[in-house]
Amino acid sequence: MAAERPNVIFVLTDDQGPWAAGCYGNDEIRTPNLDRLAAEGVRFDHFFCSTPVCSASRASFLTGKTASAHGVHDWIRGKNTGPDAASYLEGQVAYTDILAANGWTCGLSGKWHLGNSETPQHGFGHWFAHEKGGGDYNDALMVRDGKLQTIPGYVTTAMTDDALEFIDANAGQDPFYLSVHYTAPHSPWIGHPQEIVDSYADCAFVSCPQEPIHPDAGPLTHRMLGRREMLQGYFAAVTAMDADVGRLLDRLESLGIREDTLFVFTSDNGFSCGHHGFWGKGNGTYPLNMYENSVKVPFIVSHPGRIPAGQVAMALASAYDFMPTLLDYLGLDLPEETELPGRSFVPALMGEDDDGQEAVVIYDEYGPTRMVRTREWKYVHRYPDGPHELYDLGNDPDERNNRFEAPDQQERIAEMRGRLERWFTRYVNPEKDGLDRGVRGPGQLRPLGGKWEDGSEAFAQDWGEMLPSGRWKY
Repeated sequence: MAAERPNVIFVLTDDQGPWAAGCYGNDEIRTPNLDRLAAEGVRFDHFFCSTPVCSASRASFLTGKTASAHGVHDWIRGKNTGPDAASYLEGQVAYTDILAANGWTCGLSGKWHLGNSETPQHGFGHWFAHEKGGGDYNDALMVRDGKLQTIPGYVTTAMTDDALEFIDANAGQDPFYLSVHYTAPHSPWIGHPQEIVDSYADCAFVSCPQEPIHPDAGPLTHRMLGRREMLQGYFAAVTAMDADVGRLLDRLESLGIREDTLFVFTSDNGFSCGHHGFWGKGNGTYPLNMYENSVKVPFIVSHPGRIPAGQVAMALASAYDFMPTLLDYLGLDLPEETELPGRSFVPALMGEDDDGQEAVVIYDEYGPTRMVRTREWKYVHRYPDGPHELYDLGNDPDERNNRFEAPDQQERIAEMRGRLERWFTRYVNPEKDGLDRGVRGPGQLRPLGGKWEDGSEAFAQDWGEMLPSGRWKY
């Protein structure tokens, strides 16, 4: 019998495309433990991040808000450690704050990347955090006991080792919540277990077509496109991570608490490895893109004894729905002081019909680029003056035919743009609105508002030097 106050494990990967798992139909990449998780629970085929870049998406998962409400619009490039470290979600209510206040012991093992990696915050008592948001996969700098330490070995395994210690220490006690935030499969695509890299030597990579370079592709594409060793590295990072997910599941079973634990697996944003002619996510092109591979992520939930096994949910859901859903599932109330845009999708978790699901509309933003998506259509509006896009996803799921200029679609465009603007008017905090802040994709340098409003640029305008591995040197 599943526990009434279950433990929660939330596994969040970094830059994992929705195509990069066997249970999502990719027969080239090996993810036996994700496949096992999907077989034990529910796999969502249409789950969206709120912003197709890591820090902004992570902030939305935690707070239930969109970027123009919480103020994190790009990946955080500075002020993660040291005397000038900034807490980007200061003053915000995260679902972990609510869990901690209601008796859950909260732990983090892995990537934080929301500023001030040295200080536990938002209800977390256990804190084993990556120094920044990415870096070398071996001998990484991590924060333990408030101090930066070099942790020997492969960082994905080190994060899992720490997570297992947390599980062992808290099993059978008060319910626990554990965030396991891997940096995999984010760049660099070198330094992964060599036997796994070598195992993909003969892979055809049909799932990653190396298409002609997109006209708006950024510098990463020009360095990565067509390089088999980088594809091998990406696939190896996923497979190595999958093995560690298996270690987590095995430990829950060996401790006899698998049925007492809600297990969630997802990623912060999607990724393209040559799809549409670019490498990257929303900032893989400029203008910033909202392709399905950028905004869709894998999302798998399992809780044996409570969530029916072997489901595939076709519901449209977003990262900003996660906080309402988790709190609803756990029987906890949402914070009253803030109107949140999301809705609980617990009925979809439970395999129940949800009459309102067909009417769900998904919204995304990345600086001046905003998206509204129904089940059949997607409209992308770029402020102030385009280019704009309209896709008939029912007949053009790969987004090849932009219908924005089609005379017979102008009424639809007007309706979708109106819907987009009404939604953002309702949920935006004007002080944190990213519409005209100069968000271009190379990173956020400081928080918006308060003591940080010193007239300096909040967003970087260039990438700096890129290393052969796909990392940038700042």
